[in-house]
Amino acid sequence: MSARTAIVNARIVDPASGFDGHGAILIEGGAIADIGPRLFNDAKPAGAEIIDAQGHVVAPALVDMRVFTGEPGAEHRETLKSAGDAAAAGGVTSIVVMPNTDPVIDDAALVEFIKRRADTTAKVHVHPAAALTRGLKGEQMSEIGLLKEAGAIAFTDGDRTIASSLIMRRCLAYAANFDALILAHVEDPALAAAGHMNEGAFAARMGLGGIPPTAEAIAVERDLHLLALTNARYHLAQISCAASLDAVARARQRGLKLTCAVSAHHLTLNEQDVGEYKTFAKVSPPLRGESDRVAMVEGVRQGTIDAIVSSHDPQAPETKRLPFAQAAYGAIGLETLLPAALTLHHEARMPLIDVLRCLTIGPANILRLPCGRLAKGAPADVVLFDLGAPRKIDPADFHSHTKNSPFVGRLMQGRVLRTLVGGKTVYAS
Repeated sequence: MSARTAIVNARIVDPASGFDGHGAILIEGGAIADIGPRLFNDAKPAGAEIIDAQGHVVAPALVDMRVFTGEPGAEHRETLKSAGDAAAAGGVTSIVVMPNTDPVIDDAALVEFIKRRADTTAKVHVHPAAALTRGLKGEQMSEIGLLKEAGAIAFTDGDRTIASSLIMRRCLAYAANFDALILAHVEDPALAAAGHMNEGAFAARMGLGGIPPTAEAIAVERDLHLLALTNARYHLAQISCAASLDAVARARQRGLKLTCAVSAHHLTLNEQDVGEYKTFAKVSPPLRGESDRVAMVEGVRQGTIDAIVSSHDPQAPETKRLPFAQAAYGAIGLETLLPAALTLHHEARMPLIDVLRCLTIGPANILRLPCGRLAKGAPADVVLFDLGAPRKIDPADFHSHTKNSPFVGRLMQGRVLRTLVGGKTVYAS
């Protein structure tokens, strides 16, 4: 492959700079060497591989802050390699992997293992998040300082909420001393324990126990009060209801510094998509009512929500093809993250640059990563995609080991044509 790559005839969309227009990009040595609307107007660069974008969108590659894998311990669900393949096919070049593995990533040696393993097997950048409490038990803090030194980008108990307010306060205070980022899953465990989907009339008709939005809102409010005492770096890993969004907005008005994310499926699906007990749509937090879904879309539009995540959580068929109440929570999402998010542009008439902001520079800034932007000297992590290409989501196309997508059979628009990591093509359709 040539040491120089030129992407020409592109619609360049860079949320970091606010640029959306026709132009070209020159890549050298794994970084962006030049970019602009008038680049290569006279002649193509000598000795460069030319990629003709044919007018399609070129944007910073996506950054996904919430990805579960099965490695180590449950490689039949997902490996770092298969997650990397799925990410590349979805236009994602940086992923944060959760510590919910076997063994749990709560030891410096395990953080180093994930980094080494990913470096040798994954096509994309893999950033391990370490457990906030030992064994994810919510009882004793992990060694945040040592884990951060080993390379943990953030700290979280993944899909578990720390029930003890005292332990959560200690975690926030201790993390603040190390300028460590906390990714919090917010759901009151007691209120959610007997439920399986969103609480309401639809759940009652289905004969299923409900999980009220209040379970999330209470946990959010508690953490925001603790945040005011500690001034830690705090991020709500995913919210799903209007009450949580309102709490975030009020906290920011009080001067608290926090960020929040929403999953792509909570932006595009609601409780009705559970349909006839479709376990692929059983996720945590559950798909909410339509009013909450609309609130999440408006949260993105207004800038209250900082990031959109896939919440990629592969589950084996034997744990999903069960009665709804017994089925595991979780849905894959790396390969549908972009088209699902683009629904906000196609159907909610949101400017494309605003949608991409929550997929690129938004999460990159939260994580303090140099990617997520198209600028001279920035890493050449780039996605080329056809904005309007129609597609029907087919599990046969997935690179993920498992196929538990709530979007199977759904018609969407948007197809990744090419993904580059450091200027090297890692996926081409």
